[in-house]
Amino acid sequence: MNKLQFRVLYREFLFRLMDVEVLAPSARGDSNELLGQFGSLLISASLPFCLLAMGLAMTKDPRPESVRAGVWSSYHLMVSTTMLVVGLFGVLSWDSTFLDRRDVMVLAPLPVRGRTMFVAKISAVAVGLSITIVALNWAPGALLPLALGIPLGFVRFVRLFAVWWLVLAMSGAFIYCVLLGVQGVIAQLPRRWFLRLSSWLQIGSFALLLVVYMLQPRMFSPHALTASANQTTLAWLPPYWFLGLFSEWSGLSAKGHTVMAPLAARALAGLAIAIVGAGGAFLLSYFRTLRKIVEEPDILPTTRGATWLPRFGDLRQTALVQFAIRTLLRSRQHRMILAFYLGFGFAIVALYVKGIIQGRQYMAGTDRLLNVNPEMLVSSVVMLVAWLLGTRVVFSMPLDLRANWIFRVTPVAGGPAILPAARRSLLTLSAAPVWIGCAAIFLWMWPWRPVAIHLAALALLAGILADVCLFGFRKIPFTCSYLPGKSKVHLTFWFCSLLILSIIQLAVNWEVRALKTSLGWVAVLAGLGLLALAARISTNFRSREDREVQWEESHSDETIVLGLSS
Repeated sequence: MNKLQFRVLYREFLFRLMDVEVLAPSARGDSNELLGQFGSLLISASLPFCLLAMGLAMTKDPRPESVRAGVWSSYHLMVSTTMLVVGLFGVLSWDSTFLDRRDVMVLAPLPVRGRTMFVAKISAVAVGLSITIVALNWAPGALLPLALGIPLGFVRFVRLFAVWWLVLAMSGAFIYCVLLGVQGVIAQLPRRWFLRLSSWLQIGSFALLLVVYMLQPRMFSPHALTASANQTTLAWLPPYWFLGLFSEWSGLSAKGHTVMAPLAARALAGLAIAIVGAGGAFLLSYFRTLRKIVEEPDILPTTRGATWLPRFGDLRQTALVQFAIRTLLRSRQHRMILAFYLGFGFAIVALYVKGIIQGRQYMAGTDRLLNVNPEMLVSSVVMLVAWLLGTRVVFSMPLDLRANWIFRVTPVAGGPAILPAARRSLLTLSAAPVWIGCAAIFLWMWPWRPVAIHLAALALLAGILADVCLFGFRKIPFTCSYLPGKSKVHLTFWFCSLLILSIIQLAVNWEVRALKTSLGWVAVLAGLGLLALAARISTNFRSREDREVQWEESHSDETIVLGLSS
């Protein structure tokens, strides 16, 4: 194996987590800033676990059973979070796991052996996986073993610390190998079938990871772990397998040893099967699909009868809106990014619905789900916010920069000329599905009057959020180059998600109180209407200042480098 070729390919595969052709010229084909954002997001996500460690250190109970329950609870949370983040890493890097058409066309004529490409790709994936696990667990992995106050000597504490990190790495490797094995299996299908199933498996895997993470039962006492009614649940939840493995290897089993030993055995067996299956499927598909990638197209043929779309205004606005709709429906990458935001919203909705269902047993003679309740109203607003923001984010990412020449040679005016088309695209792709879904569900469960009032409020809120998202937007959706680090809106959303959720909860509680009187709901709709009008006027006024369509992203204070030095 040529070491120079390996180093070049390894660096190329490692830093190409996204297609560099969609980056702006200001990024100079380098995704380092994007990777830096990803790493900083993981490091920031580990900070709440540091607060958990501080809380445990201040409130720890010296009794052995309490210490053991604290260890199990904390480690189960870390294992579940690690598996979720690694699963998201595997889902988001789904399309870059195998070589694409460009790789094959460039590397095939060169004297590069297939073994070199294979080892370089495996090494890049292993390093990326390790960085993901370490960035997420660097702080809690060091603080939580100390904060739990386990009465151990130095040697046993070193053993605990080593086992803590080893099992976390094994849990991440397990979930990634499972995803890789599934992808390798479907890669044996004809190329056209693989492309059709791949995007749906991505979204399904992402949804499954979130559902298991948010809704899995929490059983940490020896009584709950040894109860016969819980054994089937424990057998189907991999986070508990690795909790059992950690408990066995660290020597903390004690009273729970009767169930921890089988869970540890299941974890080792599952990891071995996942590694062997993923390795075999990956190796087989890696060499068998190279010819398919070259010989078969990556673009799927359209389905007859599924291309009709209604008009959205004049001819120019209709063309732009239909272009945006069809681009999102055909692009797997954009659908995956949107599914990331939708999964976040669905996870919150699942938590609220779970709370309503579990609370039924405490209510006598009434069904809370079939009465107007704040939880379901909050769920509708959360889905609206998540869908709108996710759609706005994918609007900023191009499908193929080389294909936007059709818009550049066409006299398309910017500013007020394209703003209505962008607004209608955003509302059609995000607000309309949420509004229609809420209308169908709420009218089926509740009386029509409160449903009509809430749907009107939801429509006004969608208009407000759409105008806020499009303030200063000078692009045609999916046609402008992408510059990592230019926009911080989505990062601000993730960091402030708890605050946003609290604000939504307060606003919905106010709406529920207002629904009880005619004056109250009229005031709510009037206030939202005034806000919607103000947002619309502000956005339209801002669009008149920028009448040029933006095709390239660049930093406002960018220094132009001529690159004349050797």
